[in-house]
Amino acid sequence: EIFVQAQAKGPLTDQDYLKALDKNHLLMRTQGIDAVMADQKFDALIAPTGGPASLTDLVNGDPGGGGSFSSPAAVAGYPHVTVPMGFVRGLPVGLSFVGRPWSEGLLIKFAYAYEQATKARRPPRFAPSADLAGGRP
Repeated sequence: EIFVQAQAKGPLTDQDYLKALDKNHLLMRTQGIDAVMADQKFDALIAPTGGPASLTDLVNGDPGGGGSFSSPAAVAGYPHVTVPMGFVRGLPVGLSFVGRPWSEGLLIKFAYAYEQATKARRPPRFAPSADLAGGRP
């Protein structure tokens, strides 16, 4: 559905699209990330990337996802990097670093320093499949 809607929206030169883009930039850049970083004199914004991963429901499927700290950076067009932060109930959680335009090098330094200090990354473990009624995982 979302791809069909995206195709139907019209060209990237459409005035409604350009107005929406300007509004997104104002809210996420000027009044959002830029304002917070300038006011607080931050080099980067750091927060959990998202909530803990949900356990898969083998009968009803995966639950819907919540918000993500990567979204504001994506809307603003700003650099973002995520590194392993740890585990909740055995499932991985990431930590995001968001920066100003052209701050990729600084973000990579922060992310690397965090990884080296915490050693939070663990190789994935694949648990055996659960047996369901009918004998199929």
